[in-house]
Amino acid sequence: MRKGIGRLKYNESANHYTGNIMRNDLTIIGREIAVFLLAALVLALTIVPVYIDVAWMNDALHETSFTETTQECMLAMIAALFFIAARRRPAQRGALTLVAGFYSCMLIRELDFVFDTFQHGSWVWFALAVTAGSLAVALRTPKKTVHALANLLLHRSWPVMASGFLVVLVFSRLFGVHALWQHLMLGDYNRVVKNMAEEGTELLGYSLCWLASVRYLWQTRPAAAGVRVQITESAPARHATSTVTSH
Repeated sequence: MRKGIGRLKYNESANHYTGNIMRNDLTIIGREIAVFLLAALVLALTIVPVYIDVAWMNDALHETSFTETTQECMLAMIAALFFIAARRRPAQRGALTLVAGFYSCMLIRELDFVFDTFQHGSWVWFALAVTAGSLAVALRTPKKTVHALANLLLHRSWPVMASGFLVVLVFSRLFGVHALWQHLMLGDYNRVVKNMAEEGTELLGYSLCWLASVRYLWQTRPAAAGVRVQITESAPARHATSTVTSH
């Protein structure tokens, strides 16, 4: 009789544990579908500034166009988010400051026409100043900085962020080579077409970086880390309870 009761309790505990696993799996699937749809919406919206510049602003793809301004706003948002996170997370401060500094340098490069009002090419000096400041913060705690950078590279958001970097720094540059478009359009070469393709591709890359940055900072926030620790600690306890019940 006792063995039968023990088996019944064990089966109930196992079913409850299996049900929890299934609920967690369904939650993960639903969350990832929501993230996918949000990313699709963001990427779909990136075509809006390009369309405005081409269709409404009479092919106004220049340094102050809607497309370029959107790129700069994305970079500014990413840099600001990482700087804020660096201030609030002492253990990750060095790594987050380096990432924020990198995006800040990209923003400064995009705003080179503003710094050219002081002196042509002066954006380089501003970028170097940001780089020096970021390195100074990171080198205060080298072990924590390296550890936090390693965690960033292991996070699921890093491949998306790296893809954005590659699109902006490699693909868009090669895709916008004059010789390619001159050969394609021959005598009908139109620089606006080339600019639209190049700037639109850059905007895609920055959008990927924005999506990856937001997700990384959200999932690594202290509150989320605390929840993950509780789940990890409770799993062995549930397993131990099931084992004891079976005996």
